[in-house]
Formats: sequence, C-alpha cells, structure tokens
Amino acid sequence: MNYDLISLIIFFLILFVIFKWKRDKFEVQGKILALYRTKIGIKAMDSLASKFPRFWKIIGFLGILTGFAGMILIFYILINGTYKLITVPSAPPTIAPVLPGVSIPGLPTLSFWHWIIAIFIVATVHEFSHGILARANNVKVKSSGFAFLGPILAAFVEPDEKELSKKKKFAQLSVFAAGPFSNIVLGLIIVLISSITIVPLVASITEYSGVQVVSVEENLPASEAGLQPNDILLEVNNIKVETTENFTEIMKTTKPNQKITITTTNKTFTLTTKEHPQGKPQGYIGIVTSPVKSGIKEDAKEKYGSFLPALIIWLSRLIFWLYVINLGVGLFNLLPIGPLDGGRMFFVAALGMFKNEKIAKRIFMIITLIGLALIFINLLPFIIKLLKWIIQPFITLFF
Repeated sequence: MNYDLISLIIFFLILFVIFKWKRDKFEVQGKILALYRTKIGIKAMDSLASKFPRFWKIIGFLGILTGFAGMILIFYILINGTYKLITVPSAPPTIAPVLPGVSIPGLPTLSFWHWIIAIFIVATVHEFSHGILARANNVKVKSSGFAFLGPILAAFVEPDEKELSKKKKFAQLSVFAAGPFSNIVLGLIIVLISSITIVPLVASITEYSGVQVVSVEENLPASEAGLQPNDILLEVNNIKVETTENFTEIMKTTKPNQKITITTTNKTFTLTTKEHPQGKPQGYIGIVTSPVKSGIKEDAKEKYGSFLPALIIWLSRLIFWLYVINLGVGLFNLLPIGPLDGGRMFFVAALGMFKNEKIAKRIFMIITLIGLALIFINLLPFIIKLLKWIIQPFITLFF
C-alpha cells in the first residue's frame, strides 16, 4: 500500500475542505492561485528590523552579493546541464522537483511528511526574511499568509510594491535577495551542525549490511542487463561489495567498454561499461547505490528501546531534507526568471545598467523564456515519472 500517496490525498482533501469552508477569506487569481491573507508575523518583523538596523544592512549587502553570484552559478549549471542532457545519453537532469514519489538519483526516498514539514519550514524562513528586510528598509508589509498554487502549498509576505519601487536599488535588491540568501545560509548551517551531531549519532545506532541499487538509468548498461532498483549487490568481477565506498572504489578500477560481471542476491549479470558522463576515465553503468540499513543495533535497542532510535533516524532524514530543500529552493529562486527573486533582481540590475525600461524588459523577457525552456527540458523526465507514480496504484487496482 502506498501510504505516501494516501497521506498526500488526505492532506489535499483537508486543504480543499478548508478552502471551501473559508472561501470568502481567499482571493483567487487566474483560477490557479488562491491567497489567504493574515497579519501573522508582521509585528515580529517590525520588532526585529527596528532592533538591529545596522545588522540588517550588512545582511542585505551579503544577500545581494550572494544573490548575483548564485544567479550566475545556477544559470550556468542549468545551461551546461541541459546541454549534457541533450548530447550525453546517460546524463541526468540538472534540476529535479522535490516531491514525494519522485526518485532523484543519489538521494534517499522523500516521504510525504518529511516533504510537507520541510516545505513549511523553508517557505516560512524564506518569506519571513523578505519581510524583515522590507521593514529594515522602511517598506510597509501589507500582509502575510499562505497560498495554493494549484495543489502546491506556499507561504507569502506582501510588501507594499509602490513603496518598494520608490526605494533605492540597493534596498530593492536586498529585499529580493533576502529569501534565497536565508535559505542558503540555513542549509549550510544545518549541514554543518548535523555533520558533527546527528550523523555520528545515527551511525552509532544503525547497522548497515551491503549495498542496494537505488535507481537505474534507462538505456544504459545496468538497465539493459536487467538490474532493478532494490537489487542488493554482492560482487563485482568476483570482488565482494560491502559498502558504497567499496563499490565506488571497485568501479574506479574499470574502464569504458569493459565487460564486467555483477552478482546480486538474485542473479549474476554480464554487462559492458560505457563512457562516464563526467569525463572520468572509469567505466559507467548507470546506477545509483545506497547502504542497506539492516536495522537498529541490538545494543542500542537494549539501552534505549526501539522507539527513540527510530525517532532519531526519522528526524535525521528530516534534517537531511531540510538541508537539500533549503539549498535547492534558495538557488532555484535566484534564476533570472519571471516572478522569481532572481528575476526581480535581474530586472532591477538591467534597469540600472541600461537606464531604459523597454530595453530592460526586452532583455528580461528573453532571459526568462530561455530559462523556462531549460527548466521544462530538465523537468520532463520527472513529470513522466510522477504521473506514473500517481497512476500506478490505480492500474494495479483495476487491471
């Protein structure tokens, strides 16, 4: 039974009931965006902004620097990754939707509850930061609240756009950059703290035994040979596979176009490696692996019982996704596209550079269209996978 899908359906049914129940409180725009405006958090924004004015100016400056550096970096990564996706058959997409049910190579499965909690925290930090920098620059925050963009839940803070547009470009840029900057900083803080606290703790209570295939890329040696997700690897070329690091080291000894044998718990496969998509001298077969968790160590169970270690492992997965989603949302929002924070920063910068609104808008529109096309190309494989994930239970049930 797909509990994540059931949780997702129940959750959105509850949101739909709330929407119908409080229909008069929602403002619907374009039939796909529904806004629920409140005053939650505005007093806290005012208080923090007024107490530390010099600190927020420094944060604004750092946010602008990080924003433009991140914009250049993420746009380059998107262009370069899309080129590889089109020209290299084994290359993975550069960006991926972080949604339950969508398998992202190299990352663990995202459960529904990890997703919804992480998204709520990430969105709150992002929007609250916009609000604080707006108030630090004496821009009124008219409202805060949450929104539905189709089925996607989001948060928002609404500065007075007329006031903001009259401010100096530094103030405008610092407000736009605040959300992505806060997400990136929070992501880095999380990974730093968890690496010295949570990661060692989880490792101390968890038993690992073997290496499991997480995903198999289509039209590559592993998929053509018949390897499947969840297969347990035992040997490569008669060398025992014990850990993911051990498997990586074994693969480093292979060459492109070399025949190798891979033994799993079910079968032995013979396949021929291909060129590595990143230009490395080793062979490539197109699988992503992860350690197999055999459970909680017996001594941990004896000392703490089963519930506490299981809770620690669940929380560690939540912290991991908080890091991934914070960093992903922060960088993605810096793309110079349409309504994204990076797009608004790009337009302000273009207007300041060319001193002509028509020229700035034209350049902005060209960059936005290019960016949207690149995003669509990268998201297409995941859109297909997500649709399969949603449809599969119904196919199983009725056919």
